[in-house]
Amino acid sequence: MNYRHLGNSGLKVSEIGLGSWLTHNETESIHRAYDLGINFFDTANEYGQGEAERVLGKALHRYPRESYVLATKAYFPMGDGPNDRGLSRKHIIEQCNASLKRLGVDYIDLYQCHRFDKETPTEETLLALEDLVRQGKILYYGVSQWSAAQITDAVHITNERNLHPIVSNQPVYNMIVRQIESEIVPVSKKHGMGQIVFSPLAQGVLTGKYKPDEDLPPQSRAGKGQINYLMKSYLDNNVLKQVAKLEDVAGELNIGLSQLALAWILRQPGISSAIVGASNKHQLEENIKASEIELTHDVIEEIEPILTEIDRVLPPWSEND
Repeated sequence: MNYRHLGNSGLKVSEIGLGSWLTHNETESIHRAYDLGINFFDTANEYGQGEAERVLGKALHRYPRESYVLATKAYFPMGDGPNDRGLSRKHIIEQCNASLKRLGVDYIDLYQCHRFDKETPTEETLLALEDLVRQGKILYYGVSQWSAAQITDAVHITNERNLHPIVSNQPVYNMIVRQIESEIVPVSKKHGMGQIVFSPLAQGVLTGKYKPDEDLPPQSRAGKGQINYLMKSYLDNNVLKQVAKLEDVAGELNIGLSQLALAWILRQPGISSAIVGASNKHQLEENIKASEIELTHDVIEEIEPILTEIDRVLPPWSEND
């Protein structure tokens, strides 16, 4: 496993991180990930309404606290009350304390704003995060799915108020969805922020399990009728035809499509880590191997026209998806 700095910070994270959105009960995968060199574990308070944090904290408790980087988030509703959501000072402080209890740790390495809160002044949010840093409850903070303009405004506030810097952004990014390349990556690099990308395998589409002109596999999440709003665009038949071409490229390299997709991401500018899920240890082991794969310039040149074609046929994608 290789490690990279999280933006311009001194913190080093594994190129492949383990997430817990859809696989938050996979305790064995957490242990296997640690054994294989993953040190970055990402979760959120809303995953399973706190259950993901409890499972992750219990699994990591056997390891030295300094040996792993623990990240969680706040924003989405955690109750029915009017203050049980968003990025107000009240909600951030309360949810950070609740996450610490569920995780069973004294501090969180990276605390992230899960989305942008249009109802709360950004300055209020940043000052609350600053207080948590000064109290030692969090070490670094970042954002997720913020626009370039929102990031720029937040950085201006941190500079003006002499606050700790925002070290990371967590966007959706993969071979199919590349919107962050035009504005978000350049702005983030300018201000010293690293990208911790989620959905690098496009909800499983970049594993090759979904084929053009074929029915959805019955045992897949999509095949079971659980197609969420994130998957609908990925499952466009014209997109799947281009994905099949990417699978051919992977075959020529004698690697899996998922390994090609992850290795491609790690070659892009501004990337600190790519977060994967794992429903089994074999899948995790295959994904981790991507950290060792170096794609040549010729391979990148072969891939780019395929990705350009995907961009032409991809249905509209919302910035906040």
